[in-house]
Amino acid sequence: MESHEHQNEHGYTHRQDDYLKRLRRIEGQVRGLQRMVEEETYCIDILTQVSATTKALQSVSLALLDEHLSHCLVQAAAAGGTEADEKIKEASDAIGRLVRS
Repeated sequence: MESHEHQNEHGYTHRQDDYLKRLRRIEGQVRGLQRMVEEETYCIDILTQVSATTKALQSVSLALLDEHLSHCLVQAAAAGGTEADEKIKEASDAIGRLVRS
């Protein structure tokens, strides 16, 4: 994945441990889904767990988007110019992908 900033400049780094903990929990949920399929668990039970995992990923996505808007986008808007335009388009595109997912 391409990065537009140095790691220490990302808005989420102050909560990095929290994000990593949440993502590891989601990773565990996905492994649980694999086990459910291997064990031929009832489809509806698997779908319920897929829904929970999807909601967890959406929650992480929304939190990261909020961090981005309140940190990166605000800084770019204050600077103005083409960087601000690029950051707004980038955020808009990210929101569009989240809405379609």
